[in-house]
Amino acid sequence: MQSDGLTAAQVSKMIKLTGPRYNPTTKIVKMSCEKFDTQARNKRFLGDTIANLIKAAKDDTDTFEDVPFDFRHHTPKKRAEFPKDWVLTKERKIYLEEKRKKTEYLEDQRQGNGMLVDGKRVLDMSLPFMNESQQQAPQTVMAGGARGKPMR
Repeated sequence: MQSDGLTAAQVSKMIKLTGPRYNPTTKIVKMSCEKFDTQARNKRFLGDTIANLIKAAKDDTDTFEDVPFDFRHHTPKKRAEFPKDWVLTKERKIYLEEKRKKTEYLEDQRQGNGMLVDGKRVLDMSLPFMNESQQQAPQTVMAGGARGKPMR
């Protein structure tokens, strides 16, 4: 919420008038309107509402000093801190790169020695293959009539 032209007492009165629409973390008043059919009328209504709020905040007859601030509606989000141990240093980057190269080299060695399991090759060797001439067409079986009764 910008306080252009408002004193500190007027700003505090404005915060109390807006109630749960005020976010104390971001210091923004959030308002919306879906009362009317068109977007333009809703915007005009919001503009008039904001003007009335500013007018009421500038009115010095009642400063609302006896009304306490109530921010029970606002629960600040907890932000997780990134552990400093996880920051990548140059040494850590070099170590990880060497580890990746070593793992890649070991996989290449296993593949060359036949120690790496190749799923396609295992399936090719394990499953019996039938020639197309050996495959038989499925036979058609008659199931019963309309209600499961044998057909005559």
